[in-house]
Amino acid sequence: MKLEEMLDEMRDINLSYMMLAQQMIKQDKATAVFRLGISQDVADIIENLTPAQVLKLAGSGMLVSRFRFDDGMVLNLLTSYTKDRALAQSHAAILMAGQPMEAFA
Repeated sequence: MKLEEMLDEMRDINLSYMMLAQQMIKQDKATAVFRLGISQDVADIIENLTPAQVLKLAGSGMLVSRFRFDDGMVLNLLTSYTKDRALAQSHAAILMAGQPMEAFA
């Protein structure tokens, strides 16, 4: 994959993520903060971004989202196929809720 193709893909991912994040925040901010793993301050900033700012951020050449699965146990709980999948997902949510929230640098 060429660099320009990669940058185009990153822009598309960023744009989709930012549009989804804004929609989630506007519908239910508390849930969005938890599910996105962001702070309240970052949620406020994302909520108030104009479409032009979203496009500029999307085309920044860096991914604006990142994997939150630094803990192998959480990743395993979310991907394992157990009989009680709901319980495993709830356990993963509890573990992730205990992790500190990240903010944009």
